[in-house]
Amino acid sequence: MARFRALPKAEQDAADAIGLRQWSEWEEKHAAAFPNRGGMVGKTLRVSKSGTAPASNEVCGYIVVEAESIEAAARLFESHPHFTVFLGSSVDIMPFLAGTGS
Repeated sequence: MARFRALPKAEQDAADAIGLRQWSEWEEKHAAAFPNRGGMVGKTLRVSKSGTAPASNEVCGYIVVEAESIEAAARLFESHPHFTVFLGSSVDIMPFLAGTGS
């Protein structure tokens, strides 16, 4: 996000005009797979044995996806505006492991 916001305002506006429309179209196309559309996230505060402190990571948002497999979920993001229009580098797919037992 910082790389995108470092662009000249005119470039940001041009990317927003194209990218936000494409992002909305992508969400509508795959809406049935999103039980929770998530959203953008703020600054990170990390808690560890050493205490609590500001931290940094590349996460800028999240969305919950229902898919038959992690690979199927990943295919939903191929050619996503996050990295085809905006300057996002990647999308990480992480399975929810609820009810896996012990």
